[in-house]
Amino acid sequence: MMNANKKPIASLSLDLDNKWSYMKTHGDPGWETFPSYLDIVVPRFIDFLGDKKLTITVFIVGQDAALEKNHAALRSIAEAGHEIGNHSFKHEPWLHLYSEEEIEKEIASAEYHIEQATGKKPIGFRGPGFSISRSTLQVLARRGYQYEASTFPTFLGPLARAYYFMTSKLSQEEMEQRKVLFGTLDEGFRPLKPYQWQLNTGGIIEIPVTTLPIFKVPIHFSYLLYLSVFSAPLARLYFHIALKLCRLTGTQPSLLLHPLDFLGGDDIPELSFFPAMNLPGGKKLALLSKLVGLLSEQFTIVTMQQHAELATERVKLPRVEPRFRQVGV
Repeated sequence: MMNANKKPIASLSLDLDNKWSYMKTHGDPGWETFPSYLDIVVPRFIDFLGDKKLTITVFIVGQDAALEKNHAALRSIAEAGHEIGNHSFKHEPWLHLYSEEEIEKEIASAEYHIEQATGKKPIGFRGPGFSISRSTLQVLARRGYQYEASTFPTFLGPLARAYYFMTSKLSQEEMEQRKVLFGTLDEGFRPLKPYQWQLNTGGIIEIPVTTLPIFKVPIHFSYLLYLSVFSAPLARLYFHIALKLCRLTGTQPSLLLHPLDFLGGDDIPELSFFPAMNLPGGKKLALLSKLVGLLSEQFTIVTMQQHAELATERVKLPRVEPRFRQVGV
């Protein structure tokens, strides 16, 4: 595929965070009833990707897969040919604070319900809120996962967390739980290219969420849509420069989508606290189409599983010892 197109690869994934999971992390009441927008967003992104003939990876939350009301929507993702990944069961960004036994239960439970709902067993994992720990990696390696995708190499994580706290209704205790949401300043020093975690339970490939090479600022689509609130041409130019830097540095980008990239404030007014949710859904989709089109022009878009396989085919990946300075890991 790559030789035919003479283009480098880029993987594309979507974290299927549901309405209740955003409310839970934000400290909003009512999340315990698991309100959902999957019936709106799943057909919308399936049609969007189908029109562009793209197959991506969708990371599903186990709690959603455990509810019968979501099964038709989740199965339709697999039936459309998309890879299915594991995004934890309870979607708690403080997963890194769990004991290894609790992490095993969390990942295994999500894995079971996701396979029951979609017919596909996940072999890739992304932690909620980019939560990562040595214990999580060891559990994934033991369970035979091929890749992990929870690192987000940027220096802006603390700023994103501060904004989130400012708009939330969290107690001091809840803020303490979430104090490494979106990562620490140290995340900016992590590699952008795939590597292999060195573990006593075996190895597992890490595919980082790509940030701007050299400068390490975000380039995922939610960030670009936020920039477009101020200037759509600026957002497109920024992305164009980012892709050029990826090509110049030999970085095969792995870019991230969220459900809110396909939804506007007119769809989900309760989530208006999120950046760019003041844009109507139609306007978001139009800009997203241009941005994904720009990515497709310069890169061959593949799933995360394909990215992991191709990364190990070409070169011997560097081995990295998992060291984390987060409290409790």
